[in-house]
Amino acid sequence: MDVVSDAISAVRIGRPSSNRVRIVGTWCSRFDAYDGAGFHVVLEGSCWLQPDRGAAVSLGAGDVVLLPHGAGHVLADSPADRRVLEAAVPFERWVDGHGLRMAAPPPPPADAPCTAELLCGKYRLDRSHTHPLMAELPDVVHLPNRVGSHPELRAAIDLLGREIGAHRPGTGVVVPGLLDLLLVYMVRAWMTDGRAYGAGGWPAALNDPVVAGALRLLHEDPAQQWGNDQLAAQVGVSRATLARRFTALVGRPPMAYLGWWRLTRAAALLRETQEPLDIIARQVGYSSPYALSHAFSRQFGTTPGRFRAQAASPVSG
Repeated sequence: MDVVSDAISAVRIGRPSSNRVRIVGTWCSRFDAYDGAGFHVVLEGSCWLQPDRGAAVSLGAGDVVLLPHGAGHVLADSPADRRVLEAAVPFERWVDGHGLRMAAPPPPPADAPCTAELLCGKYRLDRSHTHPLMAELPDVVHLPNRVGSHPELRAAIDLLGREIGAHRPGTGVVVPGLLDLLLVYMVRAWMTDGRAYGAGGWPAALNDPVVAGALRLLHEDPAQQWGNDQLAAQVGVSRATLARRFTALVGRPPMAYLGWWRLTRAAALLRETQEPLDIIARQVGYSSPYALSHAFSRQFGTTPGRFRAQAASPVSG
């Protein structure tokens, strides 16, 4: 897997959920902070997003916004003052399966002009294993609709718009898959925009041939007994050059990152498979189950067995 796929897979749990909503009249709806990531796509009309912290964002038709850290926020038909924001109706009270129903005042006539039509959804994420690429995302990622930009993202939005609420055969399988694609395309778009504007951090790391090459090798084969000299030789630079560039862009030296990634990958395997600990240890580069268990407990504060048991417990989405 590539680094972006691994970064998303490391935190994704459960199934995403979404609603397609058509809104008329004056409205203001609250989305409470969520232990995951939320998103909105404006299919028609316009609205405003007011995060609990930060400036309001104007959204137009075709705009996409990702809230990767589950920040609380309000969506409204127009910029709202503090009094209006505090009185915003919780989103869950509005959804009736066919769109939004206004709580108060009474709903406008059915033939009233549409204020906005939105796709609103969320992803469950495991915050205890967040990859630094995901952690680096800002609280609000606004991806404006620009002609010719991010064609894969636009295609996924078009397909979702047709599927959600259509009740066609296979929709129950198609929609979760498209929502997973949407998350990948939103993260890709953020990285592409970051590279275009010369941003540092992970967009720069994956655009640096040396650092990106080293990351690819570590992710492709974390069980390999890598050393700094071997890794530097594989990407064609000196050990000192690799250490300097890697640490500057990734935030930790290559071997420290490898150790962290091995344990993060072990956590994913414990959560997603029933493989015994000795097999998982070999898959992620530990010589024995004891060595993995000791390192795992030190990083996560619990044993692999307890972690697996907790991960198997039902969690509401």
